[in-house]
Amino acid sequence: MRASTTGFRVTRAGPLALLQDAGRFGVRHLGVTQGGPADLHAWGWANRLAGNGWGTPVLEITFGGLQLQAECDLTIAVTGADLSGRLEDQPLPLWRRIKIGKGERVVFGTPAKGLRAYLAVAGGFSAEPVLGSVACVVREQLGGFDGQGRRLTDGDQLNIEIPSPNMPDTIEVEAPEQERPDYTAPAILDLLPGAQVADFTGRSLFDAFNAEWRVDDRADRMGVRLTGPPLHCRIPSLVSEGISLGAVQVPPDGQPIALLNDRQTIGGYPRLGNLTPLAASRLAQCKPGQSVRLRPAGAERALREHRQFIRQVATAINDRTSARNRST
Repeated sequence: MRASTTGFRVTRAGPLALLQDAGRFGVRHLGVTQGGPADLHAWGWANRLAGNGWGTPVLEITFGGLQLQAECDLTIAVTGADLSGRLEDQPLPLWRRIKIGKGERVVFGTPAKGLRAYLAVAGGFSAEPVLGSVACVVREQLGGFDGQGRRLTDGDQLNIEIPSPNMPDTIEVEAPEQERPDYTAPAILDLLPGAQVADFTGRSLFDAFNAEWRVDDRADRMGVRLTGPPLHCRIPSLVSEGISLGAVQVPPDGQPIALLNDRQTIGGYPRLGNLTPLAASRLAQCKPGQSVRLRPAGAERALREHRQFIRQVATAINDRTSARNRST
C-alpha cells in the first residue's frame, strides 16, 4: 500500500458528498448492496484524466454545496455535472486535468447542468476497505472515509494516496468533446428487455418505448421513479428475486422505477427490463421533471459498447504500469 497524506480539508460539507470506488461485489447474498458511482461514465473519466487506474476512489458530489481546501499541491480532475464550481475566484474547469496549490479552495455551488460531479485526485483518495470496497452506502453504514458510511462533515480531513511522480504523456489532459454529455438534453436510455417483458400488454409495450417519461422528484441513489402512461403486467405478483443495477421494476401503479447503485438486493415486482450501466449513469444525472425515453437494446451491442468504454477509461492503469516498467 502506498503512503498517504492529507489532501483536502472540508470547510463546508454540503448535502451529500460520498467516497465511491467501483463498488462492492460478491456480497449481495448477505443482503449488502453494490454502492459505487451513480454515474459510472463521469466517474471513469475523472479517474482517467487524473491518471488513476480503474477502481480508484473518487468523491461523488450531489447537488453541490461542498467546499474544500487543499492541504498540499494536488492534481485533480472534475467531471460530470456542472455544479457552478469555482477554484478560488475563477470558474472550475470541468472534464480536464488541473493543478491546484496548497491553500487553494474548491467550491461547488448549485446544479446548473446535471446533479452529480466527480472529483478525482491523482493517486486517489485513501480509506480502509470494508467488505473489499470503500464505496460509501449511508443506509448500510458501510464504506466512506471512516468505514461506517458517514457523510462528510465540516472539518473532515480527506486523505489521499501519494501518486507516482511520473505521469505518462499518453494520458489526456482533457476529455474529448463527444465524451461530455449534455445533461440538459432529453436522455435516450438503452434498455435490455427483461424476463417478464412478454407478460406486459401490447399497449404497455408500445407506450414503454414510444412515450415520453418524466423523472419524478422521488429519486435518489436507490432508484428513480418515472412518470407517464401506466404500464400493465398480467403477472399479479412474483417471488422476490435478485435485482441488478438498472433493473426497471413496474409496481401496481404502473409507473416504472429504475433501480440504481444503493438499491435493495431482491424485489418482487415484474421487470420491464434492465438499463445498461451507461444508461443508468445517464439517468442518474437527470433532474426531476426532465424528459427521458426508453430504447430497446440488444445484449450484444450493449456489451460491445460497455467493453469499449471500459477499455477507453481504464487505459490509464496500463499506461502507468508500462511507464514504471520502462523506468526499472
